[in-house]
Amino acid sequence: MTDEPRHFLDVDDVSPTELETILERAEAYKRAQHAGEDHEDLDGQTLGMIFQKPSTRTRVSFETGMTQLGGHAVFLGEDDIQLGRGEPLKDTSRTLSRYVDAVMARVFKHGNMEVLAEYSSVPVVNGLTDDAHPCQTLADLLTIREQEGGFEDVSAAWIGDGNNVAQSFAIGAALTDIDLTVATPEGYGIDDAVLERARDLGGDPTTTHDPVEAATDADIIYTDVWISMGQEDERDVRMTDFEGFQISTDLLEHTADASVMHCLPAHRGEEITGDVIESDRSVVFDQAENRLHAQKALLSWLLE
Repeated sequence: MTDEPRHFLDVDDVSPTELETILERAEAYKRAQHAGEDHEDLDGQTLGMIFQKPSTRTRVSFETGMTQLGGHAVFLGEDDIQLGRGEPLKDTSRTLSRYVDAVMARVFKHGNMEVLAEYSSVPVVNGLTDDAHPCQTLADLLTIREQEGGFEDVSAAWIGDGNNVAQSFAIGAALTDIDLTVATPEGYGIDDAVLERARDLGGDPTTTHDPVEAATDADIIYTDVWISMGQEDERDVRMTDFEGFQISTDLLEHTADASVMHCLPAHRGEEITGDVIESDRSVVFDQAENRLHAQKALLSWLLE
């Protein structure tokens, strides 16, 4: 263990070269699993998993991933540990560091993730905050590599809410030279600071309020829910504001043979239609599977 652990709080915590290494490792793990080959690179190591927000894909993929790598994962719900009874995050972080080899956290405030990392002596992985979802982006990029054979000359359209998933994807697109267009209703765009970070990394994301403009000639169409966890009281307003931004067969007519991505869970009939998810264009379940492989690669890379 080094004195200064590597953390993964957003996608640009790794360089383009390091990102390439992680994605190549993810592909190798996927091949090994599908071939039934053992790959217990984290034998005897433990991942502590802090959850303030519930999850299906994040919990199961990390827990299964650690098992396949020969390690162990411990689920720590907010009410299962002293965090839910008022213990400062910095105390939780320093204590967990004495027990586990890495920490994955899924919390609301991004600032809380930064505190966990600041006081941890082991790697901290962002399993989701209100600002970022970098592990999802790793799976997204792995999926795009599989679909497109790489990233060269790939164009992607994000259509919908400029939420945490969109923000991390914009950073990931910049790191891999994906040509990204982001279409959101007015007032729902990606944070300007995130767009500036993407430009500083060499990306050039285009923003628009026209979903058809974004979709036209795109290789990848990506969306997420319009109403995220904690925004339920905004439902009526958002359903009105996002009218026209649904990923439907009509919208896909403006593309050639674009693959459709969604990080799930999907609200079928809202941001995407059920027939699109079930169509040959959809890669959403490949994308979901790739959470497992990408996160295994990330963990083994961080713990080398």
